[in-house]
Amino acid sequence: MAAYAHHAYVLGKEDREVNDWFFKGMRAIGEERTVEKWLDLLMEFGLINLKCMALLDEANTSAYRHLVPTKVSTIVEKGPFIVISGHDLRDLKMLLEQTEGKGINIYTHGEMLPAHGYPELKKYPHLKGNFGTAWQNQQKEFIDIPAPVLFTTNCLMPPKPNYSDRIFTTDVVGYPGFVHIKADHNGYKDFTPVIEKALELGGYPEDHVMTGINGGTELMTGFARNAVLGVADKVIEAVKAGAIKHFFLVGGCDGARTGRNYYTDFVRQTPADTVILTLACGKYRFNDLDIGEIGGLPRIMDMGQCNDAYSAIQVALALSKAFNCDVNDLPLTLVLSWYEQKAVCILLTLLALGIKNIYIGPSTPAFFSSNVLDVLVEKFGIKPISTPEQDLKAILG
Repeated sequence: MAAYAHHAYVLGKEDREVNDWFFKGMRAIGEERTVEKWLDLLMEFGLINLKCMALLDEANTSAYRHLVPTKVSTIVEKGPFIVISGHDLRDLKMLLEQTEGKGINIYTHGEMLPAHGYPELKKYPHLKGNFGTAWQNQQKEFIDIPAPVLFTTNCLMPPKPNYSDRIFTTDVVGYPGFVHIKADHNGYKDFTPVIEKALELGGYPEDHVMTGINGGTELMTGFARNAVLGVADKVIEAVKAGAIKHFFLVGGCDGARTGRNYYTDFVRQTPADTVILTLACGKYRFNDLDIGEIGGLPRIMDMGQCNDAYSAIQVALALSKAFNCDVNDLPLTLVLSWYEQKAVCILLTLLALGIKNIYIGPSTPAFFSSNVLDVLVEKFGIKPISTPEQDLKAILG
């Protein structure tokens, strides 16, 4: 939540209630509480995090306008380029401004992919596409890369010697011996060292074909709340007509652990009359698949970064209002891919909103002790994933 608050703050948005909660949370450490009182405090936190995600959504959409559906290529064009990874859209904007007219193309990586959907960022013609897949594949995908990589937030893995001379860091990311780009007192960052390295390395001599993990060369992004709710009438009509029978939100954090192919297999096996909403880096397991459309709408809709869970929540709430029912009565199932602890804040927000029967895997989070799991199963119906076939049968009947 602190990361979300910081990204909003640098774009001029802050909220006193969110700020004050950090102190309340720290004061709670060491206090004696019953299970019920801890749960009350955590549910309070979940609602505060919702407010914080709304703040960041407002900051991003005010600065870069609302996301619009956008096709993104995974093919790297010949010539100098820079890869930018992480979550910080402000850093990307500064990099785009500083590279304009220099003959250097910019490619997103990992969680930066949704940046292509923001009108104020996509207007730069040298924001060309997306490089590689999820964060955990960088040690393989960056081998022999003829370009620098700028890490703006987390997701940096110990670099291999093959490409360690072209890694740059900024903000909270750092690594011994690497060039770190610091901001001045006004928040401006001079990316000259990154730009000079891009020109020195020169990029690929010819267009370089890269694909998603399933062989696709085109990704779609930009289906945040404004885009989806903008076609809400089509969605509602499709549901009423029976063209859409179920919605799945399949997303979360990806990793290299065995069993994560579950999410690819799950999406592949979903019936043709279902829609998959997705967000965060878990989408790289399947976001290059072409599984068709329903009424002109793609069946896979990427809603953005992890914090764009806010968009998914707003869409769910809007649908529940349209159908005059509780969110849990919607034909909607959340299937979450778990890796990082930071996802706890989003999970707590979902639970605080009363969303139940969430599937989670490929293994249960480390903090799910038997006592914690018992509470989550009893109160919220949390379900560890099994197999795609079994889970789809349980969900769809």
